[in-house]
Amino acid sequence: MARSRSTLAAVTLVLVVGLGLAGVPAFGRDAKLAIRPQKMAVEVGKYALLPSAASLTEGDAVPLYEKAVKALPTKALDDRIQKWLKMPTEQLPLDEAEKALTQYVESFKCVAQAIKCRECKWPEAAAPNLQQYRNLSRAIRLWARYEIAQENYEGAVLALRTGLGMGKHLTQGPTLMEYLVGVAVAATMCPEVGEFVQAGEAPNLYTALAALPKPFADVERVIEADKKATPSEPPAGVTRAQFENDLAQGPKAYDRIRLIAKRLEADLAALQCVEAIRSYAASHGGQLPQTLAEITEVSVPKDPMGDAAFRYTRTGATAVLESALPAGGDAKDVTRYEITVKN
Repeated sequence: MARSRSTLAAVTLVLVVGLGLAGVPAFGRDAKLAIRPQKMAVEVGKYALLPSAASLTEGDAVPLYEKAVKALPTKALDDRIQKWLKMPTEQLPLDEAEKALTQYVESFKCVAQAIKCRECKWPEAAAPNLQQYRNLSRAIRLWARYEIAQENYEGAVLALRTGLGMGKHLTQGPTLMEYLVGVAVAATMCPEVGEFVQAGEAPNLYTALAALPKPFADVERVIEADKKATPSEPPAGVTRAQFENDLAQGPKAYDRIRLIAKRLEADLAALQCVEAIRSYAASHGGQLPQTLAEITEVSVPKDPMGDAAFRYTRTGATAVLESALPAGGDAKDVTRYEITVKN
């Protein structure tokens, strides 16, 4: 049966939740971080988390993404990759992970090239193979985790940049489905940044996180586009009652999509906060600040969920950093880090 375009927000949200893409895994939103003190870099440089304007090339990214999807291994490795991503980084079976990652090298090369393209002209209809982008993003996460385990920090940042860049491009698609998949892809890179800040002599990513666009992706653009595409009368095969019910459900779905977008902003801001804390600890004998107000050498970002400071409490050698509970949200919409210092 034909469906009105007005249902797209609600249907998209259901599909994305069903695919497990609407949020970050619990590991990344409520995690314990044993951070390593490290002063922040003055410039973003080689640790940029998105391609710099100077590095962009002419051309369209979409054919490269299509090539990356076609190059994915035919033998499913997703179950093993998911299992490895649930392990502590130090327990990652490096030989097995490396063997699996070699099957994704061509896809990684294509995406790394695609994220540097100035244009990304997705087709007007929802891009095909969105499920494959989920699989590809997991492989990119494993790539980042593998590089972190090897203490190859430039390689880890390249992997993070590749995943965030792909997510950013997906959010620029014409439909809400692409937007939500893009937000989810970007959000799944956040747990790997959490792994990064706990590793050896990992550089401080405060400046790189601060340089990311804010908001990371424009949710109002895609919502307005969806509203404009809504017909004024029921399409063929849709009753007036169905059509009016669809119209009534649209605003609720749009509000939830806005909240999902805001969650990504909170995740990125919280990680920037963690990096500010890492820089403070490097200047204060490995000690955590008693309050965020004690951090004066860098600007501590606000919590996008409440447009106020993140909640921060220190008890002994442990601190807890939390975002606010958003209106209409629940516990899974809160970003929470329990932080200790590993000297």
